[in-house]
Amino acid sequence: MTQTGFKFISKKTPRKDAEAKVTGSIKFTNDLEYPGMLIGRIVRSPYAFADIKKIDVSEAVRMGAVVLTPDDIPQKPYNPRLVSIEEATFKDTYVLTYKPRYLGEPVVAVAAPSEELAQRAAEAVKIEFERIYNPILDPYEAMKPGAPKIHERIMKGDKWIEVENNVAARLDYEEGDVEKGFSEADLVLERSFKTGKRYHMQLEPKAVLVVPEPGGKLTIYTTTQTIHNTRILVSQLFNIPESRINVVKVPIGGSFGSSIQVNYLVPIAVALCLKAKKPVKIAYTREEDMLDHSNFVFHFKFKIGVKKDGLFTAAEFTNILDVGAHQVQPYPLLGTSLGWFVSMYKWRNIRYRGIAVYTNKVPGCALRGYGAPEVQWAVETMIDEIAEKLGIDPIELRLENYVGRGDIFWGQGPTVKSVIKSDGVPELLLKGKELINWDKRGSPSEKKGRYRRGIGVARGFHTSGAGGPISGEVIDFTGCILKLNEDGTLDYLTALQDHGGGSLDAHVKIIAEELGVPPELINLATASTENTPYDVCTHASRGTYVGGECARRAAQILKQKIFETATRILGRVVNPEALKIGYDEKLGETVVYVEGTDIKITLREIAKTAWQRNWGTLIASVTYRSTSAPPSFTVYYVEVEVDTWTGKVRPVRVVAGADVGTPINPDMVEGQLHGGFAMAWGMAFTEDTKYDPVTGEIMGRILITDYKIPTAGDVVNPEDFKVILANTYEPTGPFGAKGLGEAAMNPAVGAILNAVYNAIGVRFYELPVTPDKIIKALREKGETPW
Repeated sequence: MTQTGFKFISKKTPRKDAEAKVTGSIKFTNDLEYPGMLIGRIVRSPYAFADIKKIDVSEAVRMGAVVLTPDDIPQKPYNPRLVSIEEATFKDTYVLTYKPRYLGEPVVAVAAPSEELAQRAAEAVKIEFERIYNPILDPYEAMKPGAPKIHERIMKGDKWIEVENNVAARLDYEEGDVEKGFSEADLVLERSFKTGKRYHMQLEPKAVLVVPEPGGKLTIYTTTQTIHNTRILVSQLFNIPESRINVVKVPIGGSFGSSIQVNYLVPIAVALCLKAKKPVKIAYTREEDMLDHSNFVFHFKFKIGVKKDGLFTAAEFTNILDVGAHQVQPYPLLGTSLGWFVSMYKWRNIRYRGIAVYTNKVPGCALRGYGAPEVQWAVETMIDEIAEKLGIDPIELRLENYVGRGDIFWGQGPTVKSVIKSDGVPELLLKGKELINWDKRGSPSEKKGRYRRGIGVARGFHTSGAGGPISGEVIDFTGCILKLNEDGTLDYLTALQDHGGGSLDAHVKIIAEELGVPPELINLATASTENTPYDVCTHASRGTYVGGECARRAAQILKQKIFETATRILGRVVNPEALKIGYDEKLGETVVYVEGTDIKITLREIAKTAWQRNWGTLIASVTYRSTSAPPSFTVYYVEVEVDTWTGKVRPVRVVAGADVGTPINPDMVEGQLHGGFAMAWGMAFTEDTKYDPVTGEIMGRILITDYKIPTAGDVVNPEDFKVILANTYEPTGPFGAKGLGEAAMNPAVGAILNAVYNAIGVRFYELPVTPDKIIKALREKGETPW
């Protein structure tokens, strides 16, 4: 079902931030300055696993710098990501520490009037180490009995717990009779997978500016997806009332999950500001940003049972998660990984074992999909392999078994479940099959010569938010304020952050559609924690689905107040229930009217009258949590060309299908799919941060030039990238809409590497698949480069 006839939704309109971004006038955090501000620098541990005996800051102090050591900071363990409820949150991070657990961990901070003096002061700090350990970089080594403990104890909620075998968190789950399911299977396939450790490479490295205000208040400007959680955490760490902390929402230059958590430099800058009693700004270099965050590394083991006719009987999933040196919510990631797996296909009997393990690496955090791209790559690889062994078309196997409309969907793990109400999977699979010429792809055995082409398919999804009918362990609600101005225009306030994908433009269109006010008359007002209701953060592709529905509900409330005011103006002759609102093309204004009559009054007149007669401001405030997190399904068909002499893979054609319900911003939907494919290409072939096994340092001396992401020359030509949108309508979403952001990437790696198999007959189970791995695999297969 699809709604048509929208006035503003599904139409291409200029973005609110387009002019500012194109002209360069938009201000990101690193562009901000404040009179008298100090520049902060962080002194980082040169060792990956060590204990500090003594820190000498006397020379830095002599130079006139403000200096902080761990002794100057409240020694409270914390978790920078406040998304889970308190009792399910593990805490092991300190603002500054005497026990650095990865190379680059902050141990001292300085601030000075100039960047040069701050850098000199940082270099003048002397650190004496009591003990230096060999870094542990492999989770299996970390779990061995007798391995040095990276953390002795940590907090869970408000209780201390002992850490055993460097295990950060566990999650086990079983449903049905797994052993019986395997015994009934005609085929049991077991495979192991490993992913790379990627860096987000968001456009904007992280920065923060903290300004002290009269009365002991602090104003914070920072690179973040969550202004309210930033305020809450600063309050908790420094015992400052939240009412004395104001975090201002600043435009963000992309994120991909790198700022779901409160960034480590924020409490450091706050502490420097409190000590100096002056504004303090800290901005990362790109290399420092690489030492701040990366993704989690997954070690998967899957066992899947299936009958000859393609009916699955059982599945077992072991997930060993390398979390790095500190926890940025790996416990919920163990749950979402299970959720992604369970919601892919009807396995019928399930066993899961999830273990999050500490290593001496940069802490892992969410990266576009929160485990979904990794799980869906592995599952879709196995689905293709199972189909081949059973002699079933891979598309038919998917259609026979996928979790779709009417089924239970695990939005974000076992505690967040709902029923799927919209489903475009069959449409996308069948349309894509036709557009890519699936039936003419041929088999790997038929392909010879240096250059070989192959076609692959994969399907997947992501949630639209993390809501559900039962609260569970995930915090996920938002809020907004919508106000009618005295001239008939609107101000819209929300703490929900737009990463650059156009989420807030979607909100504007939704409000415009509900009230009949053109988008250009709706102002995205400057938001802060002082003037907005709580929003958890922009994650889980919730921007349009959750935030947009909140905006729609605010518009509905405001519309009712507009009707009530219009009735007061028009008099008793009008039945309020007969009133309608819409945009009048001839007048060029929004009007309230009675259909079939000449009764009409403009929104501007209503607002002005309410002002002049002292009736008050027409305003709506909403706090909203969704009771569902519907999947936005995506399907990729990819054609690649493999150079068997060099091992290089080139994309030839892409058909990208998305089920987003009603597309609020159709051009931005297409843009997300292009971007998602590009990120998947990097995940598949190039992106990884390798660590020196002796020092624990990111190899290449942490230089960004050695971290390769796809460029425009590496991805498919736009004319060879076909986008198809499913004809669906999500009844729980604003005007039928669902999310997309993460779903745009999730299954693409699976399709890419299934295409590589179709070209050369080799499957890969470890990422990234570099050219040398392809050449080695071909040689092991008995082929020589020439």
